[in-house]
Order: sequence, then structure tokens, then C-alpha cells
Amino acid sequence: MNYIVRRAAHLAVVASAVATVSMAGATAANAEPVQHGCAYPYVCFYTSRAAVDAGHPAAKFQVVTSGFQDLTARDGYIVLNTRNDDVAYLRSNAGTLCVGPNTTTVMSPGLTLSGVRISSNSSC
Repeated sequence: MNYIVRRAAHLAVVASAVATVSMAGATAANAEPVQHGCAYPYVCFYTSRAAVDAGHPAAKFQVVTSGFQDLTARDGYIVLNTRNDDVAYLRSNAGTLCVGPNTTTVMSPGLTLSGVRISSNSSC
């Protein structure tokens, strides 16, 4: 009887380990790559090229909204939109700008961004 109990316990441990490995593999296979510290499905804002290279965004947004979300107003943001099918509208001192899906945009000097609105539109 002891042999049967030990054998059943061993099989339970092996089955549990196989299930854990299978679930971990499925999660890793479905993960989107992280670009410069900005994972899918975020729109990230960087204050400099060095911040992009270091993977340190100053702000990240991911929620689709009907209005603008405030962003600390500043010149020279670099914007990375990691979303596959959504655009990001940017409120600026020059009007509304649009960053398409999977796009990085470097803002011109003197162009101050102050808000972002993520839209489910697939193109600008």
C-alpha cells in the first residue's frame, strides 16, 4: 500500500510541474516585446534621446479615452506608440497631432505637448 501512495504522490508532483511549465511557456510566447522601456499597449513619452536609449519614459498612457489626458507640458518629447491598431492624438501648442500605431515620433523644438488621447482609430 505504501508503494501505491508514494507512486501516486510522485505522479501528482510530475503532473503539477508539467502544468506549470506549460502555462509559463504560453504566457511568454504571447508577450509583446518591450521597446525602450515601453511595453505594449502603451504610448510613452521621453524627455530626451538618452532617456529613450536608457528605456526610461517620463510618462506612459494606455487607456482609450474620449478626451485628453493631461501630460506635463514640455518641448521636445519623443513619443513611442506601441499599440498595434490604435492612434494617439497629441494636444500641442500648434494644435492636435496624430501618432500612428507602432510609430516613434520626435517632436520639433518649440512644439509643446500637454495632453494625449488614445483612440481606437487604426489610422490618423
